[in-house]
Amino acid sequence: MQPVDVVVIGAGQAGLSASYHLQRRGFVPPGTAAAGEPGEPARTFVMLDAEDGPGGAWRHRWRSLRMATVNGISDLPGIPQPAVDAEEPSSSFLTRYFGGYEEQLGLSVLRPVKVQFVRREDGRPDGRLTISTSRGSWSARAVINATGTWTRPFWPIYPGRAGFRGRQLHVADYVSAEEFRGLHVIVVGGGISAVGLLDEISQLTTTTWFTRREPVWRDAEFDRQAGHDAVALVEERVRQGLPPQSVVSVTGLIRTPALRAAAARGVLDRHPMFTAIEPGGVRLADGGFLAADVILWATGFRAELDHLAPLHLRGPGGGIAMDGTRVAAEPRVHLIGYGPSSSTIGANRAGRAAVTGILRMFAEQDKLDTGPEPSGLSRPRPEQKAQV
Repeated sequence: MQPVDVVVIGAGQAGLSASYHLQRRGFVPPGTAAAGEPGEPARTFVMLDAEDGPGGAWRHRWRSLRMATVNGISDLPGIPQPAVDAEEPSSSFLTRYFGGYEEQLGLSVLRPVKVQFVRREDGRPDGRLTISTSRGSWSARAVINATGTWTRPFWPIYPGRAGFRGRQLHVADYVSAEEFRGLHVIVVGGGISAVGLLDEISQLTTTTWFTRREPVWRDAEFDRQAGHDAVALVEERVRQGLPPQSVVSVTGLIRTPALRAAAARGVLDRHPMFTAIEPGGVRLADGGFLAADVILWATGFRAELDHLAPLHLRGPGGGIAMDGTRVAAEPRVHLIGYGPSSSTIGANRAGRAAVTGILRMFAEQDKLDTGPEPSGLSRPRPEQKAQV
């Protein structure tokens, strides 16, 4: 069991942001020769990442998603993005950017490390957490979870889905439109990925678009105030303990020039959801039948939080009640890249907020730990208990 003050799980944008702010506030990797306050050891943190290299989920995005078409990517804190070639795939650019960021800051990311579970070491609210992984275990005073959503694609349960003779895939499995040439492709979903891939695939073959509800389109630019309002709506849901909605569900879809052209070609003529999937296609809402070769599910992702299950964080509403980035029922755990911080801008702010909250908690705990007990004795610091 390796004792540290903070474990950061995940090295995407949110995890890197948190590590930057930990480093700025004096946290160092275990074993680093660095002085803390006079007479006190430096606080320590470790960063664990399940990927084989830098880039987080961007390592897996399809190659046709280029910097010219990807949603705006905020700079990581402290180091601006290098010059951007609009035609470069976002997967290669952001992998390079994230890798350079780790190197310039000297972040010692341990990878590949799969976190298996996080549990409480005892019943004390100020006790430590055990983080068990594929490469050993850590004991921490706090955890910043930044595992994102890419590894948890959401597949709706739909009548007849198992009997479909064609191909079904999720956006997470998408490679390129070329593999669908000459096939009729159904795209399901009302988000940015759905309309972007509709546009791309329809350049090579025929498509049909299905969504549960009529999409909301925006003609105006998505300015700072609109972004603030959208994030506030998502934040209110997680504060109440409800499952978070995607930010686009409250912002709507922006009519970019490419999507205007797709609409003019009839690609964005939306159909209400089919009622069932049959071996050769789908049964339409009006009772008709549409033959199809491929169903592409652009139905979003869920937060990757299975390793936190031993903490029993979910409430009756199915979500995790949050107080900012902190889990309301477990202040030792901060979730970033979750709910309102799932956007790149929100992830940067969340990293800073999580570190600020952890430092405040440590200060409160340390004040109690060094205060006298009724017997006149002092309790040992949590770090000392972990090393005994």
